[in-house]
This record gives sequence, C-alpha cells and structure tokens, in this order.
Amino acid sequence: MKATVPVVLALGLVACGGNDTKPEGEVVDSTATAVTTPPAVLDLGSFDTPLLVELGDMATLGVDSPTVKWNEEFGRLEVSAGEHFGLLITEEPGDLARLKADLDRDMLRKHTVLEETPEKLVYRSQFPDDAGTYIHFYRTVQVGDRTFVVTDADQVRFNEADVKRMAASIKAKVAA
Repeated sequence: MKATVPVVLALGLVACGGNDTKPEGEVVDSTATAVTTPPAVLDLGSFDTPLLVELGDMATLGVDSPTVKWNEEFGRLEVSAGEHFGLLITEEPGDLARLKADLDRDMLRKHTVLEETPEKLVYRSQFPDDAGTYIHFYRTVQVGDRTFVVTDADQVRFNEADVKRMAASIKAKVAA
C-alpha cells in the first residue's frame, strides 16, 4: 500500500505538470469535450485570394469548423461548412451573359432565374419528371484588377435560403 502512494503521486504530477495557465481553484471536468468557437469569418488570404467568407452562425450550419481546400485539378478553392454551405471560388473573368446563354440552350433541364444583378445570378434548375430541383448561384467579385467567380458547390442540393446566405457571404478583403 505504501509503495502505491508514490506511484499515484508521480502519475498525478506527470498528468498535471506544465499547465500553469489555469487559475487557482478551477475545477476541470475530464470527461467534457473541448468546445471551440471557430471564426465566423474566413480570411482566404493564405490562398492568395483577397476575399473574406462570412459564415455566420456555425450552429445554424451544423458544423464545428469550416474547411478550405485548394483543388489543383480544377484550379479552385473549395470552402465548405456542413451540409448547408459549399462554395467554389476561381479566379477568372466572369461572364454572366455566357452563363445565361448556356442555361437557355440546356435541353435536359429547365432553368428559371430567381434573382439577377450585374454581378450575380440565382437560378433554379429542374430535371424533367421531377427528378430533382437544384438552386444555384453565380457571382463575380472584383478586387482591384482581379476578378473571382464564386458559385455554389454544384453537386450538392441547397435550398433557397442556403443559396442566398452563400451568395451574400463573399466580401472583398480591404487592404490595410
């Protein structure tokens, strides 16, 4: 019994050693999981993209943290946060007129424009026989002499509120 006391004391010191940041008397529940609040705004500057993505409430998106991934094959950034937020960002000149012409020529799906501005198009795509309805957006963002095209992740089905939130989430990063 006397031999186990030093072992328990040594294990306790090893487990608690090196953590001087906790205030005296603080009780820690070792079974609780750490809750971190990720930033509500993503800065894409580390990907040489002068854009900010305002995610809003992470609880609404149902995710702990967003992901940003560079897709080398397609030359785009992919930003996702749960099942209700997914963006594709490419640096290219935007061409809304070409997009609208492509939608008009599409023989498989019927497209309905829901919202149109000089830099944004929100539209509904419907497959025949109610095989599926998708809502998409296409938005251009000018930052200095660079133009970025931001769209929804086209393989995911978003509702109209999701698309409006995503289209409004992109902001140009102001140089400080």
